Amino acid sequence: MKKHVLLLVIIILSACKNKQETINENVVLWTPYNDSAEIAANADHENGRMQYKLIQSKVLDKNEVFLPLYEETSKVTEAEYQKLLPLILEQDIFTIRKHIKEGNLTYEKLVLFYLYRIYKYELDNATTLNTVIALNEDVVEQARELDRLNEKGVATQIQHPIYGMPILLKDNINTLGMKTTAGSIALMNNEVDDSFIVQQLKKNGALILGKVNLSEWAYFLCSGCPVGYSAYGGQTLNPYGRKVFETGGSSSGSGTAVAANYAVAAVGTETSGSILSPSSQNSVVGLKPTIGLLSRSGIVPISSTLDTPGPMTKNVKDNAILLSAMLGYDELDAASVKENYPGILSAGLHATPFSEMRLGVIKELVQTDSIYKKTIEDLKEAGATIVEFTPPEVTMNGFLSILNIDMRNDLKSYLKQHANPELVKISSISDVVSFNNLDSLVRIPYGQALFEGIINDSTTTAELEEIKSNLEKNGRTFFDNALDKYKLDAVLSINNYHAGYAAVAKYPALTVPMGYKTSGEPISLTFIGKQFSEANLLRLGKSYEEKFPNRVLPKDYQN
Repeated sequence: MKKHVLLLVIIILSACKNKQETINENVVLWTPYNDSAEIAANADHENGRMQYKLIQSKVLDKNEVFLPLYEETSKVTEAEYQKLLPLILEQDIFTIRKHIKEGNLTYEKLVLFYLYRIYKYELDNATTLNTVIALNEDVVEQARELDRLNEKGVATQIQHPIYGMPILLKDNINTLGMKTTAGSIALMNNEVDDSFIVQQLKKNGALILGKVNLSEWAYFLCSGCPVGYSAYGGQTLNPYGRKVFETGGSSSGSGTAVAANYAVAAVGTETSGSILSPSSQNSVVGLKPTIGLLSRSGIVPISSTLDTPGPMTKNVKDNAILLSAMLGYDELDAASVKENYPGILSAGLHATPFSEMRLGVIKELVQTDSIYKKTIEDLKEAGATIVEFTPPEVTMNGFLSILNIDMRNDLKSYLKQHANPELVKISSISDVVSFNNLDSLVRIPYGQALFEGIINDSTTTAELEEIKSNLEKNGRTFFDNALDKYKLDAVLSINNYHAGYAAVAKYPALTVPMGYKTSGEPISLTFIGKQFSEANLLRLGKSYEEKFPNRVLPKDYQN
């Protein structure tokens, strides 16, 4: 009798599986379209980097990305989605948690809300940002498990605020269950375990929603090419002006996804400007931390000297929460710090009074940018002490060699430690260059001048160490002359204008929406401080954001 019952169960399960496979085979969520008209329309764009050769990926089938969660997402009705909209859209993490605690929202509904938005906009060729390139197929069930724990009375006061919050990751961050491609076709089969920061996020209860597009190889492949383009994911587009404004790079998908409310928050990475630039271009809050505050293990590298991951969010409060959820000492990262820098989690809740602020303002920016000038006037009127100064002239000689030699060595180490040689057939920069040359139209439509430069760079180890030492000293001189002389809390910049100096100084930088140009293009105010001053920068940013709430949702992504 038991054998017959078991056989019946197997038959039923098999039938269900076959039925589901049939459904998935018959459902076509997305169809490639002819983007030649769009490419032609941008041929005369005043920004040469936006004269695109490709918009769609030639290798990524969005059906493969979106079909696995189609059945779950399709159960959400437009009426149900609209009911959730005011509870979630643009809301900060503490507000969302309050709705869950009060029973107005569940973790499952929170995940399905974001999936609904992603499907709604990303599967429509008229609104797609080419941002989401992978989804966690288990995320809905993982959310349900958190709801079950909630019903059993798991104490919310012992949870990190990131608990249950859906997070998107830049696709150079190793994540179990999803490929980590760095935007390259050479890594499209790169199956890996979790990076250290993803382990920390999961330990704190975050839900990894999926992966987002980026500038291929973190924008260290081609020269003068569009930011936000990768051969694997296609051309990322800016929600404030698709094909009108740049997305910034290289964390392009992280910036656009947060701007369009595709997740609570996203994680980006920066070597020099790759968090600050897309955060500014997409009117979101981005923090590039001090080198060593966050682990880099399991992240496709450019430079072990300058690389760092960092949080990208809709507000300063969430930025502090996401940053704190990734903290931890990683013995596999030589730069990782053991010290526990306090105050980061609470920084987004405790704004610095304007009367206590001492801010350095760069004279040239006051003279050349009207939005920056008006912002400085507003800060002064609010009570901040403003010190205008001209930074010293310092050289950045050898900066490119740091990137060249580090990447030549660090990528080889990453591939050896993390890539499965059965699935990934490259082991060096030279291998990637050769791989790309086999099909230049699909793999490198904008060339690979920077990768070729890596191969040809003859800088010696001794020369490289001298370059690193000189640049770190020069970068710190650029900021410290004013920071020390006038006892400043931070230097104020625009977007990623001074990201290179902050990079070599290994200083943190926080960018917060400052407004919009007459064209509608976002612009941001960037706070730069000394090493491990993240909590202070967040408190400054929180005060500025509260007094001047400049972020506005992109108009085509408000419903």
